[in-house]
Amino acid sequence: MREIGVGVGVFIVKNKKFLLGKRKNAHGEGSWCTPGGHMEKGESFQAAGIREVEEETGLIVSNLNIMGVTNDIFEKEDKHYITIHLICTIDKGEPTLCEPEKCEKWEWFSTETMPDNLFLSDTNFFKYYDINNFI
Repeated sequence: MREIGVGVGVFIVKNKKFLLGKRKNAHGEGSWCTPGGHMEKGESFQAAGIREVEEETGLIVSNLNIMGVTNDIFEKEDKHYITIHLICTIDKGEPTLCEPEKCEKWEWFSTETMPDNLFLSDTNFFKYYDINNFI
């Protein structure tokens, strides 16, 4: 591992459920994760979250607040990320598969129906934080 990347993961909540996408063609393929991705130079956490959510889901969101931070070491891929986890409000839209080359589908989950195979940053989030404190 040469560098540490900084990413955002955005919890989009609706009716006590949150949106997860099934990853493909990237590290963590087959796992479920919140919308998000790499921060760009000069971006705030909130701006990165707004951009990534719109790029991936087509949703327009606002009121992004930090819920937690995780230290994510992907041993197999030799990658290391610090992930800023945010929660937001939907202003407009329904989730759309905007990047079908990166994501197989979007689904709503509750803490009771959450899939077992979460992306590492989301696994780490749930290990240290209780989403029910935020939704």
